[in-house]
Formats: sequence, C-alpha cells, structure tokens
Amino acid sequence: MNLEAPILVTGATGYVGGRLVPRLLERGYRGRAMGRSLEKLACRTWATHERVELVTGDVLVLAQLVEAAQGCRAAVYLVHAMIARQDRYAEADRHAARNMRTAADRAGLEQIIYLGGLGDANHPKLTRHLASRHEVGDILQSSAVPATILRAAMILGSGSASFEILRYLVEYLPVMITPRWVHTPTQPIAIENVLAYLIGCLENEATRGGTFDIGGPDVLTYKDLIHLYAQEAGLSDRIIVPVPLLTPKLSARWIHLVTPVPAAIALPLTEGLRLPTTCKDFRIRQMVAVNLIDCKKAIHIALDRILSHQVESCWKDAGALRPPEWAACGDAEYAGGTILKCAYRIRLDGPPENIWPHLAGIGGERGYYFGNALWRLRGTLDRWMGGVGLRRGRRHPMVLQVGDALDFWRVVSMVPFRRLSLMAEMKMPGEALLDLQLLPLENRRTELRMISRFLPRGLGGRIYWYVLYPFHVWLFRGMLRAIAAQTGSRNNVMPSRFDPHDGQACALPPIDTDS
Repeated sequence: MNLEAPILVTGATGYVGGRLVPRLLERGYRGRAMGRSLEKLACRTWATHERVELVTGDVLVLAQLVEAAQGCRAAVYLVHAMIARQDRYAEADRHAARNMRTAADRAGLEQIIYLGGLGDANHPKLTRHLASRHEVGDILQSSAVPATILRAAMILGSGSASFEILRYLVEYLPVMITPRWVHTPTQPIAIENVLAYLIGCLENEATRGGTFDIGGPDVLTYKDLIHLYAQEAGLSDRIIVPVPLLTPKLSARWIHLVTPVPAAIALPLTEGLRLPTTCKDFRIRQMVAVNLIDCKKAIHIALDRILSHQVESCWKDAGALRPPEWAACGDAEYAGGTILKCAYRIRLDGPPENIWPHLAGIGGERGYYFGNALWRLRGTLDRWMGGVGLRRGRRHPMVLQVGDALDFWRVVSMVPFRRLSLMAEMKMPGEALLDLQLLPLENRRTELRMISRFLPRGLGGRIYWYVLYPFHVWLFRGMLRAIAAQTGSRNNVMPSRFDPHDGQACALPPIDTDS
C-alpha cells in the first residue's frame, strides 16, 4: 500500500468529503483536498496537517482537475451539483464526471472511488436524481482507470441532509400527514460506515472496477425510522397518517417550510423515497471488514454530536463560496451598478479581542441582540417565499469559519478580532452584504462598525431598499447599543452614522492583540 502518493478528495468541503479527509490522515495517507474556495478549505480543522495539501479547483474546469490529479495515487469523487446547480444538476454532474474520467486517464491514477445512490437502475419509477447518480457512475467506469462505485441509501449522521429532514419533521410535528412512501423499505447506513467503506476500497484491490451496494444491518420503512428517532430523542410516539394525495412536490414544499432543507434539495430526495432502496448484493462485506452500526445506535450517535456541538460537516457546507464581484475591495463605486449603503458605528470600552466573541456568536439560538422578533418575521417570510429562512441556524454556538451557514447568511470572509463579512442568502431583489468591523483605538477602546451594502436588481430592488431603510437604521442602532451593553461599555455611548467609502471599509489597520 503506497502511502506517499496523495489521495485526491474532490468535494472536500462537502458533507462526506469534510469527514473523509481527517480519516485518511489518521490512517497514514497523504491527502490532497480539492475545493472551489481555498479560504473555505483552510478553515477546516485538518487544513494545517503536515500530510494534507489544499488545492483550489472546480470539477467543471478540466485543466484545474487535471492539475489537481497529477501525482496522486487515487481519487475519491464526492461531487454532486444538486445544491449549487439545483435544476441543472444532471447536466453539470455529467460534465464533471467526464472531466474526472479524463483527468484520471491523464494523471495515470490507479483508482477512482465514487459514492452514488442506491436504487434499481431499471425500476419503472426511477427518478431523475437517481438516474443522474447512476449515469455519473457509468461515465466514471468508462475510464481506462478502474472505478469503484459504492451505492448508498439514506446516510444517518449529524449534518446529513436526509437525516436533517427526518430530525426536524419528527421534532416539530407530533402528528404527520404523510405520502404513501412512508411504507417504502430502505436500508440506511451510518456515516462512519460509509467512510470505512470508502477507505476500505482504497486498501483492497479486489474492489477496483466493481459496483457495490452498501447499507447498514437494518431494513426499515420510513415510518419505522420516524418512530425510532422519536424514541431515541425522548419524544412521544408520533402519529402518522398516510394519504395518497400528497405528491413529491407538495412533500418537498412542506419539508421546505418545516426543516432547514430547501425545496430544491428536498424534491429530488422525496422523489427517491418512492423507490425501495435496499441492498441487492453483499459482496462488499466479504471484501471490506466493517463493524456495521444499526439505525438505533447511528441515530443516538448523531443526536449526541448535535447536542455537544461536534458536527464535523454538514450538507449546508457544500456549494461554491462566491462573494459578489461588486463587493471586492478596490472596485469603483459604480462597478456592477449603484451600491446602496447603510453604515453606523459606535465606540466601546475594551480592546477588539474582548469585543470579538460577541460578533462571532451572533445569530442562531442567541439571536441578533436586538429586534429578534423582526429577524424571526423576516426569516418566516423568506421561508414562505422559498428562501432558506432562519431555521438553518449555525454549526456551533460560538465558533465560526469561512463558508459556514449562519441563519440566512453565509460567512464569506473573516479575520478574527478584526472583521466578519456575511453574504445574504435570503430571497430579495438584489444582493446584500453585512460587514462587521473592529478598529482599535487609544486607551484600549474599540470602534465597532456595522455596514450594509446592497446591489439592487431593477426598480423593485430600489423600492425594496428604501422601504426597509428605516427598519435597517432602527435595527443597526439597536444592535450596536445592545452589543455595547453586552461588553460593559458606558450606557451613554450612542451609535453614529458615517459614510463607508471603499478605502475606509477595506483598509483596516492591524490589530495589536498585546495592547
């Protein structure tokens, strides 16, 4: 077993990839983690490990994928465009798989390992999503490099999209009116077992070129899973009423409203629930020794990780981190259109390192320090309009990293003790950024700035901005005063408005953490 040549992991910031890389490192492998954002990769806890390389690349750009694959022994292909491309994911996945096939051939890899979906490819009700998953596997296996295909059903683990759907539905709804698919049999698998199979295929040459079903020891219906989750979570038994009238689209819309998973992701998942997803062959169990975790234990482990804030990765991590180009420092004021701004600042007692935890802890269960009812109303309206709403929460109550989802924001840039930049992902007629900045002052004091930038889309965008502007002013002033109170600053400190020109907003002086 060659441990010197690195293993390329595409989709390293995704749910499975983010957990696979540290397991490879623990096993003594060298890893090459590939993602579209180097900053997002660099925030992972394993990013500074001596045996890992971080490379920027997009699987849709062949040259970047070829370069990333050079010198590697094998590639683990964990890319899925369902979150980033939504309705166009099948086309994007097809293009990406062909690029992976070409890159593997040119780099002379020994093996490709791909995690696909479980389900009969010849089933008359095969969904578009599962058909796409099977197509990707077929494309990879047409390479001269042997490709191993692992096909899994529902993955049980904290942060899995399908597990999050189950969790929120059971916790929020004591009575459920469900489609008939609650009686469909499935064979879930714990995320730890998925990772063990992926690594095991690297270590067993007999798996090369094969297609294998992977699943846990239990075959259950979704109704069984609902009852099992309620039992493990200490909830009363849920009342389930199956009806024939609920279509996948209606189910996806309901999931969108009740859970953090948006309808664009919920729809292909719910369509797939109509098909039995159980293992048809068990050859992998003779080739790769894995201590299979039953559903009850897998749910128990996932709940423990959620309650202790130890969720390693989440479906929300996936997708490109692309701050709008107009927000780049140094751009002209008119670049991309007229940028509308609202900016307030306040001077606080204490150095930046004392203020920073209050910025890093914003959102989630703590809220926004002021006007939380208005924030919740905005989140509810966003959810009804098809947006992400506030229900996504945050990964950890106090720790943030670039790429994290934070309610209906995304962390796009962060310099601890200095700056936190959030990109809005709610539904609105334009693009918005919220910038929180800390500037050190004399006598161990700090200036806290809160800057909102908005690029309107058409007349509707301008109307939207000016209608909400008074609420922004009220919220910003209230939030700044509330943070001042939290930090123990004098009660007579008042926020003031200022004009944030580009140089002032971008060129912040360095923080002296020894002051």
